[in-house]
Amino acid sequence: MNSFISIQPEALEKNPFQLIGKDWMLVTAEADGKANTMTASWGGLGVMWGKNVAYVVIRPQRYTKTFIDASDRFSLSFYPESFKKELGYLGKVSGRDEDKITKAGLTLAHAGETPYFEEANLVLVCKKLYAQEFKPECFIEDGLDEKWYPNKDYHVMYVVEVEEVLVKA
Repeated sequence: MNSFISIQPEALEKNPFQLIGKDWMLVTAEADGKANTMTASWGGLGVMWGKNVAYVVIRPQRYTKTFIDASDRFSLSFYPESFKKELGYLGKVSGRDEDKITKAGLTLAHAGETPYFEEANLVLVCKKLYAQEFKPECFIEDGLDEKWYPNKDYHVMYVVEVEEVLVKA
């Protein structure tokens, strides 16, 4: 079993553009004793409402959204490059159809009630603060709506407080 240490969010020295946009992350939530996860490459980190926050966006058809909506907390976790194949698989297969966590070979762990995976090298334990669906009338730059939402399946943006940062010891 791998061990993690808890650090202050301000001590995080990782580049969020690399972590989220290039390395990807898993968004993991649990409801009724069952966990589900999805790969994400859109989101960010910052400060809002006097809190250290992350934001992630999830399309309405994603099965993981059901788990996120049913829970107050979820995790964002990041992995070494050697896990790119597993992350790709977790982004393509739905937990509705199979036990994709087991098939990916990941080991479920918990920080309190919040699920994450032992194979991660960085975990953000997050508490939901705000959620809102993107709206077509709010796009300022021409073409974004048409390019990213041809099916009008607008993401819901979740702003979450980063309550704990766990790094591999």
